[in-house]
Amino acid sequence: MEEKTIIKKFIIRKLYRKRMWMHKHTNINNLPKGLSNALRVSREVKNAIEELLKEQILLSKPTHYGLEVSLNPKRKKEIEDLVE
Repeated sequence: MEEKTIIKKFIIRKLYRKRMWMHKHTNINNLPKGLSNALRVSREVKNAIEELLKEQILLSKPTHYGLEVSLNPKRKKEIEDLVE
């Protein structure tokens, strides 16, 4: 499986497990935590997060202390299919 796909699934599963939907969000810098060091430092993490935002699987919420992200409830069915 491609690195970016592995990273995307990891991020989605992590947010799904923590129930990060809509108004419950986390800092974008927390997303790679839990990945192996080799994956965490790769440029693919940033690319994967940007793709998830473009695909509107992740919602972004700018704050004065940084960008926060959560899962998009409108894409719930698609997200649940990815998690399984």
